[in-house]
Amino acid sequence: MNEARETGRATPFAKAPAPGEVVVAEVDFGRYAQVVYDGKHRLTADEPEEEGGLDTGPSPYRLLLAALGACTSITLRMYADRKKWPLRHVAVRLRHSKRHATDSAAADTKPAKIDHIEREIELTGELSDEQRQRLLEIANKCPVHQTLERANEVVTSLRPA
Repeated sequence: MNEARETGRATPFAKAPAPGEVVVAEVDFGRYAQVVYDGKHRLTADEPEEEGGLDTGPSPYRLLLAALGACTSITLRMYADRKKWPLRHVAVRLRHSKRHATDSAAADTKPAKIDHIEREIELTGELSDEQRQRLLEIANKCPVHQTLERANEVVTSLRPA
């Protein structure tokens, strides 16, 4: 019997996600393996082996980077298409790390850390310097970028058993 069943974890729920809802649930293999349900789309998430996972999918932070990268690329494509600019290809490379926040108010009492995301955008096509600069500005307006930079609220509750 595998580890998940031995620990009494349920297999993924029977009810499909409602429109506009994403559901993430443990699966019956691995310690941290998850399945992500988004309507007809399914993907996995997990932790790397060095963190005790099986590496069956991207880690949660990698999924966050993927969301930012996809949103950035789509936003740039939409803008260039609307302007009829000769953008042939967009690629976005992202990295995430934790950095010490030396200028934060809490730095006096405990070492504070902030999330640091590096995003590098590659644009291919016969674009002018002005067009390239404008696309860089537009990248900062992608909805996921704006969400990450705003103060956010996550409200959590338990579903009835």
